[in-house]
Amino acid sequence: MSRFRRLFRWTLVAFFGLTLLGLAGLGALYYVVSAKVPDNIQSLRNVELQEPLYVYTSDGKLMALFGETRRYPINIEQVPDQVKQAFIAAEDANFYQHHGVDPKGIARAVWQTATMKEGRVAGGSTITQQVARQFFLSSEYSYTRKLVEMMVAMRIEKMLDKDQILELYLNKSFFGNRAYGVAAAAEFYYGKSLDQLTLAETATLVSTLKFPSSGNPISNPARNHQRSVYVIERMREDGYVSAADATAATAEPMHAKPHDRPIEVYAPYVAEMVRQEMIAKFGGDVLTKGYHVRTTIDSTLQNAADAAVRSGLALYDHRHGWNGVERHFEVSADADAEQLAAQLSGIPTQGTLMPSIVATTHDDGSATVVLADATEVVLPAASSKWTGKTPAKLFKRGDLARVKLGKEPGSYLVDEIPRAQAALVSLDANNGAMRAIIGGYSFAGNKFNRATMARRQPGSSFKPFVYAAAFDKGFNPASIVLDAPVVFRDRRGHMWRPQNDGGGFRGPMRLREALVQSRNLVSVRLLDSIGVPYARKYISQFGFDESELPPNLSMSLGSASLTPLSIARGYAVFANGGSRVTPWLVDEVSDRDGTVIFKENPAVACRTCRGTSSGDGAAAGSGGNVVDGFNFGPAETKPALPASIEPAAGQQSAQAETIAAPGAAATDQPVVPTIYAPRAIDPRTAYQLVSMMRDVVQRGTGTAAKVLGREDVGGKTGSTNDHRDAWFSGFGGPLVTSVWVGRDNFRSLGYREYGGKAALPIWIDYMRVALKDQPIAQNEPPEGMVQVSLNGATEWVKTEDMDRIHEYDVFDESAEPDEAAYDIF
Repeated sequence: MSRFRRLFRWTLVAFFGLTLLGLAGLGALYYVVSAKVPDNIQSLRNVELQEPLYVYTSDGKLMALFGETRRYPINIEQVPDQVKQAFIAAEDANFYQHHGVDPKGIARAVWQTATMKEGRVAGGSTITQQVARQFFLSSEYSYTRKLVEMMVAMRIEKMLDKDQILELYLNKSFFGNRAYGVAAAAEFYYGKSLDQLTLAETATLVSTLKFPSSGNPISNPARNHQRSVYVIERMREDGYVSAADATAATAEPMHAKPHDRPIEVYAPYVAEMVRQEMIAKFGGDVLTKGYHVRTTIDSTLQNAADAAVRSGLALYDHRHGWNGVERHFEVSADADAEQLAAQLSGIPTQGTLMPSIVATTHDDGSATVVLADATEVVLPAASSKWTGKTPAKLFKRGDLARVKLGKEPGSYLVDEIPRAQAALVSLDANNGAMRAIIGGYSFAGNKFNRATMARRQPGSSFKPFVYAAAFDKGFNPASIVLDAPVVFRDRRGHMWRPQNDGGGFRGPMRLREALVQSRNLVSVRLLDSIGVPYARKYISQFGFDESELPPNLSMSLGSASLTPLSIARGYAVFANGGSRVTPWLVDEVSDRDGTVIFKENPAVACRTCRGTSSGDGAAAGSGGNVVDGFNFGPAETKPALPASIEPAAGQQSAQAETIAAPGAAATDQPVVPTIYAPRAIDPRTAYQLVSMMRDVVQRGTGTAAKVLGREDVGGKTGSTNDHRDAWFSGFGGPLVTSVWVGRDNFRSLGYREYGGKAALPIWIDYMRVALKDQPIAQNEPPEGMVQVSLNGATEWVKTEDMDRIHEYDVFDESAEPDEAAYDIF
């Protein structure tokens, strides 16, 4: 055999051997790489990107966004061509030609690696490969991971079309500052939608992808602009923009700044209530599913409540004078505005009061302060007129000064954070819908929600519940009860001598007058007459837990610790004619696609239903409120009611009705059951108490509310020992509203800070707005009542009470009372 043939043979053998070895190596490599390819690539067909929880008022205004991720997913059809072109030109010029992997891009990356250009190589990954990495792979930098990435990208290309891949990329990519997706980035950096972006702005967003934290247009505008010029040049080279447009875009100044989604109604206490309720109903991941929650809150009423509370607390605080400097900072004598402003870091604006630091004071009484953004503001001598001193007398350099905008443009006034707090709850009396909730002066200052969590003594505002219990026992507004000194002794020999506020006694008086004048001793005698155990059971029908109610006569003076929300719910029973409604906040929940997954169907009051009705109809079908598999609690069970308010003979309890959705044909739309709230008290008792509380406004402790000029306004003031709590709870039109004012540390509000002085002005300011254009609520006597003249007055009383009106000897003090009733110490 010739040498040539022998060499040829060995060459063939070597070639085939190497080929086999190469194939084996490739097979082994494929096996290793394919083993690392995720098996859930099909999930991209129905991917759910993290999106925040949106909370709206009943009229569709945004109250809050919850979630760490800013993301507003968009369809590819909503993306302007210029935005698509910018990303493609900069990231993957051959996107529409390759099948997941771009050979040219790989060759460029290899060449850059071989020549050690640009450090870590960029440009080798297609958009599809980046999608593969974003959804399935880590950011590990290795050849194995790169091969897995390429394999996943090719599989994605077989499964999805180009527009679907680009849509995933634009919605998934991180742009810094918690902005995920190009729509969120456009909003955060420029406050714009995608179709409003200029070419230069679009280029800055594309440039941010390389270094989202350290190279975005806010953190490093110079670095971002350098990359933006490259993006614009690539768009020009690929024919997407003209040379003139490219030149103009390159010259456009950098102007990005933070833009958070504008909150249209500031209601942080409400928003937090919604967040907690949504987590309780849907689980902890509810903040990332893009749910849209519509609440019962009315934006106009919520804003009015916020303004009323701030104004009322400011008036209270100004009555008691300047409280002193909130805080002092030690600053160097040569510190400039920027250095002074740095001291304010972490100090929030509370209400309308902005923090500032005093730079210098002047001989004319004025002072120069620096705001948190380093802006210098001069406070003239008159800016602190309410304190009786000029700013120069109040402050020195380094003091923290609270300022707010004045009426004149650019002017500022000196103020301080009020020493008191307040809460306001306003409900629709007919179904319990929360229309406005204020949990305190400032959520930024203290997140404790006093409207729903603060348990405070309601004082005399609790008396209507005691009167209602007495009316069920046969008393009526014209009944005579003695307003005179009384002394009780408990089992341990302790003496209790209840007093009227301000002292003095007025002898025998009608119950209507006793409530109008808020006579304490009448309430005590009234509770003594009907018995504490009975009263506790009866009053619990208003929605209170019986265990909350003191088992002694102090209950008559409002010694129970109750929340403003529970008081408002109790007053709703009077306003709606005797039904116990349940307060509710979340009206409707829809998913990111707009599909409604929950719709509340609240129980409503029924004035003509003598007995209970909620349990009869509402619970018959399901035993609770179940929507799409979510159980939001059982239907309310029928309470044990006093015999006098059971259905009259021959009268049936009202049953739940079914009605078609408004405007829908009954044949093709699901019916919605009408659920009636359970009866709490006799509607005739409700009528009597509403009439009496209207008199409280017309000629009693709540006369300031006459300024509203409405005959349907009624309510009751409340104050506690040493003026620690001030209340006004009442109703008008369809609303019932409760206002509390007090201090978190339970210290006194100050001399003569009664409910009518501290709380009622807030109530009036709110109800003035809330009742605008609302019809006057009527209060017609229900069936089963008769108008009679008793004790010099004309009153509507229950028909069956006519036979027992004279059974009570209110002057008889010889009977020995139950000692347990007085065991109050």
